[in-house]
Amino acid sequence: MKEFSSAPLLWIAVMLGFAALPILPGVPDFWITLWDYIGIYSLVAIGLVLLTGVGGMTSFGQAAFVGFGAYTTAVLTAHFGWSPWLTLPVSLLVTGLAAFLLGLPTVRLSGHYLPLGTIAWGICVFYLFGNTAALGRFDGISGLPPFTLGPISFVDSRAVFYLIWFCVLVAIILSGNLLDSRTGRAIRALRGGSQAAESFGVRTAQAKLIVFIYAALLAGLSGWLYAHVQRAVSPSPFGINAGIEYLLMAVLGGSGYVLGGVFGATIVTILKDHLQSILPKLIGSDGNFETIVFGILMVAILQFARQGLWPFALKLLPEPKPRRIDKRAAPLPRRDMPQSGSLLLQVEKARKRFGGLVAVNDVSFNVKAGEIVGLIGPNGAGKSTTFNLLTGVLHPTSGSILYRGEEIAGRPAREVAARGVARTFQHVKLIGGMTVLENVAIGAHLRGSSGVLSSMFLLDRVEEERLLREAAMQIERVGLKEHMHKSAASLALGQQRIVEIARALCLDPALLLLDEPAAGLRFGEKQELAALLSQLRSEGMSILLVEHDMDFVMNLTDHLVVLDFGEKIAEGTPANISANPVVLEAYLGGVE
Repeated sequence: MKEFSSAPLLWIAVMLGFAALPILPGVPDFWITLWDYIGIYSLVAIGLVLLTGVGGMTSFGQAAFVGFGAYTTAVLTAHFGWSPWLTLPVSLLVTGLAAFLLGLPTVRLSGHYLPLGTIAWGICVFYLFGNTAALGRFDGISGLPPFTLGPISFVDSRAVFYLIWFCVLVAIILSGNLLDSRTGRAIRALRGGSQAAESFGVRTAQAKLIVFIYAALLAGLSGWLYAHVQRAVSPSPFGINAGIEYLLMAVLGGSGYVLGGVFGATIVTILKDHLQSILPKLIGSDGNFETIVFGILMVAILQFARQGLWPFALKLLPEPKPRRIDKRAAPLPRRDMPQSGSLLLQVEKARKRFGGLVAVNDVSFNVKAGEIVGLIGPNGAGKSTTFNLLTGVLHPTSGSILYRGEEIAGRPAREVAARGVARTFQHVKLIGGMTVLENVAIGAHLRGSSGVLSSMFLLDRVEEERLLREAAMQIERVGLKEHMHKSAASLALGQQRIVEIARALCLDPALLLLDEPAAGLRFGEKQELAALLSQLRSEGMSILLVEHDMDFVMNLTDHLVVLDFGEKIAEGTPANISANPVVLEAYLGGVE
């Protein structure tokens, strides 16, 4: 994990020193107890880092999942005499089931509807706990047994310290492993929008649900620990106010960093404890005035440090070493290319209507294997809409789209991608917080199969090395080897477009759709791109190209299709198109 990859000896020393904290002479019990609760809250914050900071889904309802874990173990131990250890899998099962049922509708929401949805069911669950007789209503359940292990009792805050922070350490390791994997890249790709992720085979709804349930399970583990440390449960710690505090921990610490969740939980917990002592004395009356401070703090962080405070701490450490690529890893299998000259793509009377606007009007054209076809026309001609129809982003109102003889019109984008159709976008869709290597590796998502559990427990390392080797090879192929380990956001726009091409090549496509790939490139870079595309054509790959640079298009393509106002107005060789009076009038500057 990147956060541990710099100064590993320093991290080991920090962890050893922290482990010695409970046995150091002179450390008061109060501070050990405070660190116990920091650990419990850290579990929830880590889950929110993955859900909100990485997956882009803001949730105010995580306290409800803490409640599910706490109440499950409370009922089983207080009413049925179960051992706390036996209740752990049941607590996680109940929490996971609740997350699945709540997540199914929640992850389909977007924009401001998503956080509003989490607030709604968070409030509902709070009142469910408070009005259920079997759960003790608002009085809750008390007299819960402490953790015991043979003769060892974890009643003392110093003893339970090790259990809590062992759980936190496991959560950090598993979360880091998950993010550093094929599944983790799919989750991180959610921040770039579903369109790009789906176009490379990511099941976005599934990825959202996975990270939603994972974050809930960490919250359920937190609730299980909380119930037996506190020895009682009641609804008040699981309300919407607690949900806001958990979110503040993740945002304050660093919403894109696993250790940022621990950092944020530490700051908020210590700050809350001190504010509860200081503010009533300053104001002269009792009340939850710390909530006001937290609200101001949240606004300030979002305004001045949107990545949280943890990145500032990381700047004090040495730069992490670039990720090593194992060039000895076995290459990924290649797709069988169609025979050169055979009909690859057949578009027949494709039409797309948006209400009263016909964006694409009965357009027909073919693409043969091993040729480069240009799709040109003025702005608003329907080129990008046609691309979206071909790749499953949009479904045609009518018409037929055959790829290798199979109807693909109306199929989801991920199914079209699985058949060997890759694309770039008119507006670059990269994940700025990921490196060039990680962005490109998303293109190889369909060429791997490892899942969540294999990623978390490092059972996917052989496949992972193969995927990264493929990504590195495509980056070298497009001439960006020296930028491989840089953040994608740090590259110029033209370079980002080349990164998108490398990502598309990672899919090992038979048909490559490029939407304005030369935009933002200098003359020499355009020549290099043209050479690359010519090489791909010679290898049997077919290319459908949208581009406004006519010199680039005319010197590269075998065939041209011209659109204007959603209709095809001409088709033919570059020489014929450049002399066509209709095209000259509509697009190339007039007959004169």
